[in-house]
Amino acid sequence: MEKKNYFAHSTTNPDKSDWQLLSDHLSAVGELASQFAKEFGCEPYGKVAGLLHDLGKYTQGFQQRINGEGGKVDHATAGAQVAVKLWGPSAYLIAYAIAGHHAGLANGFFCDNQSISDLKARLARTGLEPDPQWQQEVTLPEVLPNPPIRVEKKQLGFQSAFLIRMLFSCLVDADYLDTEAFYLQLEGKASGRGNHPTLALLHQRLQAHLQTMPLQGAINEQRRHILSQAGEKAAEAPGLFSLTVPTGGGKTLTSLSFALQHALRHGMERVIYVIPYTSIVEQNAAVFRQVLGDEAVLEHHSAFHDDGGKPESRAKLRQAMENWDAPLIVTTAVQFFESLFANRPSKCRKLHRIANSVVILDEAQTLPLKFLRPCMAAIDELARNYRSSLVLCTATQPALSEGDFENGFANVREIAPDPEQLYEVLGRVTVKEKGGMSNAEVIDVLCNRPQVLCIVNNRLQARELFDGMAGEPGAYHLTTLMCAKHRSQKLGEIRTMLKAGKPCRLVSTSLIEAGVDVDFPFVLRAEAGLDSIAQAAGRCNREGKRRKEDSEVWIFQSEVAPPQEMRDFVSATREVLRHERFRQDPLSLAAIREYFGLVYWRRESGRDSRLGKNMLDEINNGRLQNQPFEKIASEFRLIDSPLETVIIPFDEAARKAIHALNYADKVGGIARELQLYTVQIPPKVLDALEKVGAVQSVRKEVWGDQFRVLMNEGLYSEHVGLSWDNPVFVESSRLVW
Repeated sequence: MEKKNYFAHSTTNPDKSDWQLLSDHLSAVGELASQFAKEFGCEPYGKVAGLLHDLGKYTQGFQQRINGEGGKVDHATAGAQVAVKLWGPSAYLIAYAIAGHHAGLANGFFCDNQSISDLKARLARTGLEPDPQWQQEVTLPEVLPNPPIRVEKKQLGFQSAFLIRMLFSCLVDADYLDTEAFYLQLEGKASGRGNHPTLALLHQRLQAHLQTMPLQGAINEQRRHILSQAGEKAAEAPGLFSLTVPTGGGKTLTSLSFALQHALRHGMERVIYVIPYTSIVEQNAAVFRQVLGDEAVLEHHSAFHDDGGKPESRAKLRQAMENWDAPLIVTTAVQFFESLFANRPSKCRKLHRIANSVVILDEAQTLPLKFLRPCMAAIDELARNYRSSLVLCTATQPALSEGDFENGFANVREIAPDPEQLYEVLGRVTVKEKGGMSNAEVIDVLCNRPQVLCIVNNRLQARELFDGMAGEPGAYHLTTLMCAKHRSQKLGEIRTMLKAGKPCRLVSTSLIEAGVDVDFPFVLRAEAGLDSIAQAAGRCNREGKRRKEDSEVWIFQSEVAPPQEMRDFVSATREVLRHERFRQDPLSLAAIREYFGLVYWRRESGRDSRLGKNMLDEINNGRLQNQPFEKIASEFRLIDSPLETVIIPFDEAARKAIHALNYADKVGGIARELQLYTVQIPPKVLDALEKVGAVQSVRKEVWGDQFRVLMNEGLYSEHVGLSWDNPVFVESSRLVW
C-alpha cells in the first residue's frame, strides 16, 4: 500500500511542498527533548515523549483540519495511550506530558473544579487510534530503563511529580523550538537564539571588575576575604550551600563569583539569580549588565502574562515566551517557585534549564512561609537529583537546617568564613527601641535630621509622612507605585545627595530593604519582623565610615497598626526582644535564629496550611497515576491577590516602545524593555481606571490585555508615582507592596 504523507505543520502553499512532515517533526522533537533530559539522566524518556507527542496527527481528522476542512481534533491523547500500552505504569512519567503538551498537565484522576480532562478519563477514550503507518516511521525502544533518581521514601510522590514536570518541560520546549525553527526557515529568518557569551567569559569580566574595587578600609578587606573564601568553596561538589554575610558585606557579587566559578568547575550550564521582589529585579539585573555586558543577562519576571495555553498556531510565535536559554537569568521568587508547581506549558517550558545550574536564592529569609515545605522539597530535589547547586544567600539566614528545623535541609555547606565573626567585624549600627511614635513625632524627626531614612509598612502611611515633610530640603519618597525607571532615577539622586553631604530625607516602604545600595547615617523603622529590621539596618552606615555609636537605627511602634499579614512577625520580634541577652544586640545571629524558630513554630502549629505541609502531603500521597497537577497549580499562588500590570509612558523611550507595539509581529524584546516602565495594581483599581478611560489596552485585537497603558498621564506624579487620590486607590494603598 502506498504511504500517505502526514503533516505536522502547514503553510499557505496549496501543493504542500513546503509543509512539515509529521515524521520529521516527531524525530526532531524527540532529539531535542532527549538532549534536554540528558541533564538529569532521563534522555530515553525525553526521546520517546517527543516521538509520541503528536501521534494523534496520524489521523484523517487531523489532516483534514490542517487542510482547513475540519474542526478541533484531540491529537495529544493517542501518544499517551500508546505509551501506557507499551511500557505499563512507568510510562505515566511521560503520559501526563504527552497528553498535556498543549492544554497543560492534568490531574491523574477527577477533582472538583478541574478545567482539563483528567488523565484517567483521557486514557480511556476510544476512537483515537492513529494510522498504523506511524509504526513504519517511528521507532520506539522495547523497554524504558528506570530513571536514575535517588529515592527518598518519604518524598516519593513528590519526586515522581517533580520528574513528570521536568519531562513535560523538556517536551514542551522541544516542541516550541522545532515549530519555531520550521516557520522561521520558511521566512528566511534566523532564530535569534543563542549567541550569548560563555560562562568563562562572564567570569573573566567579573574578575576584571573586582580588580577595580576599592582596597582600603576594614569593610573592603572583609569583602575581599569573603570573595577569596567563596572561590575556594566553588571547588566543592554540587549540592546545597549557604552564604551568610551581613548587609554591606558584598553578597551580590560574592554569590555571583561563587556561582560562576562553581559552574565552570563542574561543567554546569547557567546561573539563575532568584530575587524576592520585582521592585529590585531591575536593580540587580542592571548591576550584572554593567559588570558582564547587556547580552549576558536575561531578566524574567511576571510583569507580562504568559500565553495562557492558546491553541497551536503561528500566532503562538508572537508570544514573548522565555525558555531561560541564557548564561545568567535574573528572576523573581514568584516566577521561580510558581513555575516549579505550575501545569501550563508556558510556565513549565523553562524548568529543565534549572537542571545542572547554579541557583542563587537571594534574601533566602523571604522564602514564602505559606508554601515553605513544598519550596524546601523542590530545593532539596533539585540538589539531590538534577545536578543543581542552590545557595541560600542572606544576611539573616533562616533556621532551615536539620538541627534547627524538623526535616530541615541536610549537608548545607557555608560559603562565608565564620559568619559569627563576620557579624562582629561588620556590625556598624546601634539599634534602639523607641516605643510608640505618632506620625507627627516621626515627621518632627524627619524634619530635624538632615539625612534620614524612614521605612514604614504600607504606602498610605509613607505618603502621609512624605506630605508632612515635603517642604523640607531633600525630601524624597519611594513606592512601588513608581515604575522601576522612575525609582532608579530617584535612587541615583538620593545617592548623589548622600555622598555630597546634602540634606536627604527619604520615606519608603519596605521595597528599599532588599539589596538597595544606600548609606544613611540614621534610620527609623516601624515595627516589623526582625529580618526586615536587619535589612533596614543595612541601609545605615553601609560603608562603615561612621562610628557604630553614631549610626542609630530606631525601632518604633507606629500609630498605624501593622497589616494583618505582618502581625505574626511583629509578635515574634517583640518576644525575642523581651530577652535581655537579645535586647543588647537585636540583630545578632543568635537573635535571628530565635526569631525564625518562633515564626516557623507558630506557622507549623497553626490551623492554616502549616507552612504548606498539607499541600506537600497531598502530593506525596498521590501515586504515579493520580497526581493532582492542575489542583496544585491552581492553589500554589505566592500572591493571594494577583496584581495587574499597567505601563507608564514615563519618558520618550517608553513612549517609543509603546508606539512600536502597534506595528510589531513579535513583542518579546519590546515587552522586556517595557518591564522598566510598569506598575502593579489590584484588579479593582485597574477596573476603575479602565472604566473612565485612564488605562487602555494597546492593539487589543492582537495582544488582548497584555499591554495596558496609562493614558491619563496626569495621574502619575514625579513625587509619588501613580496617584491614589481616587478612593479606590486609598483603600488599596493600605496593603504592603
